[in-house]
Amino acid sequence: MRLDKYLKVSRLIKRRTVANEACDNERVSVNGRPARASYEVKVGDVIAIRFGERTLTVEVLSVQENAGKAEASALYREV
Repeated sequence: MRLDKYLKVSRLIKRRTVANEACDNERVSVNGRPARASYEVKVGDVIAIRFGERTLTVEVLSVQENAGKAEASALYREV
């Protein structure tokens, strides 16, 4: 699954276009490297997202095409 879609499905970022812009502005890194929106997310990847001064780091536990609000937090684990 594409990185921008994963960020939306897991509800780490609300909209896919916002996730795409965050990737373009190098605010998202995967495994320590800046990642493009087209990066293919795999289980075990560590994603870091910078929100201004704060950085959220998560580990991918599952990749699903669709997830409800209750299931979204089960897709990742905060590191």
